[in-house]
Amino acid sequence: MLAAAAPPAEPAKPGSDLSLYSDATVVDGTGAPARAHQDILVRGERIVAVAPRGTIAGTEGARRIDLAGRFVIPGLIDTHVHLATPPDNAQAAAILRRNLYGGVTAVRDMADDIRPVAELAREALAGEIAAPDIYYTALMAGPPFFQDKRVLAVTLGVTPGKAPWMQAIDDATDLRTAVTLARGTSATAIKIYADLPPRLVRAITAEAHRQKILVWAHSAVFPTRPADVIAAGADTISHVCYLAYQVEPVMLAAYEDRTPVNEALLAPDDDPVIAGLYRAMLKRGTILDATGSLFVRHDVERKDHPEMRRLRCTGPATIRLTRQAWRAGVPISTGTDSVSDYRHDWPEVHDELFFLARDVGMPPLEVIRSATLVGAQAAGQARDMGSIAAGKLANFVVLTADPVADIDNIRTIETVVKRGRAYPRAAYRPTTKAEMGDGDDD
Repeated sequence: MLAAAAPPAEPAKPGSDLSLYSDATVVDGTGAPARAHQDILVRGERIVAVAPRGTIAGTEGARRIDLAGRFVIPGLIDTHVHLATPPDNAQAAAILRRNLYGGVTAVRDMADDIRPVAELAREALAGEIAAPDIYYTALMAGPPFFQDKRVLAVTLGVTPGKAPWMQAIDDATDLRTAVTLARGTSATAIKIYADLPPRLVRAITAEAHRQKILVWAHSAVFPTRPADVIAAGADTISHVCYLAYQVEPVMLAAYEDRTPVNEALLAPDDDPVIAGLYRAMLKRGTILDATGSLFVRHDVERKDHPEMRRLRCTGPATIRLTRQAWRAGVPISTGTDSVSDYRHDWPEVHDELFFLARDVGMPPLEVIRSATLVGAQAAGQARDMGSIAAGKLANFVVLTADPVADIDNIRTIETVVKRGRAYPRAAYRPTTKAEMGDGDDD
């Protein structure tokens, strides 16, 4: 029986003896077909070799884990989380634990109070907590954004707009200094958030790239249209819904104006204006952090609670826009921008995978690539993660059923390996009301 050959329950310490994961079917994250009967040799945090069963040299003394009948995929990556708005360390640790034991080995934190986030990132890296690795941003926005009450919560003790991790930008800002301050927070990227005109979006992006730091942006920065965000050179843009504002005859003047997209302006199938945006993204290599499941789920919730505020797009429009992006060849990562309540046993990113497979129509192999290799590219970490290959971090998930045959099998997790350390699913401690609060899904 499968259970008889399960990997050992006790994790090996990073940096200890070699581990040989033997005879698995490997889905490597590149979009290539699955390869049966593969061995994965791990030394410490990294993969030494991946090859057909019994062909890897130098395995003497390795701890052997028999994975016959199992399927191995790279660790999943959620490219849009918020762990500290407002800061709540118990909740953040619970969310991260649920993510890791659900197969997520890295996340992008997309603007928060990075004082606690940076410490969580350190603890995750050191293996002191059960958590994915965390790559976080320093935010830049126009002065109007800093009236948002969320800003007060994440810059406590600092004048709003003056924190190195949340800076107000205008024409008087010395951008060289602003970007240097952002880099000093150890952020992976600058997030261009809201209330900035095209000239400042361009200027911030140029200076960030000059200083060798990535730029992650909302796909519309209000009043900056999507076409101008893409032309500025942002490396990744978030929220496929916001791209629909490109068809509006008059762009919203401010992020604070939550007027939904006029979806009647979109073509019923592939919209030609949106097609132009996707061509520009392909030319520049821009990654789309779609966050589509958020909009679909909100539609379902509004049926039971019609008093809920409409989001900027409906679920059907979000599906059409994402499907058009996929058909155009735009790389799509799996970001969520949401938190499920304590009663949920699985990470939010699973819902984004299901959205891409069930609603958008992507084949499971492509969905897995989006959740792994494309996610690593979005986080600027593709050299170290995102696929199962020699030299990369030993971040992978052992499944008991084939995810290529059915994406639902992403939840047949037996073990998650992160940086060489094994976390058996059987050891998962579910999130609690005390940790997460008792509200509905956020």
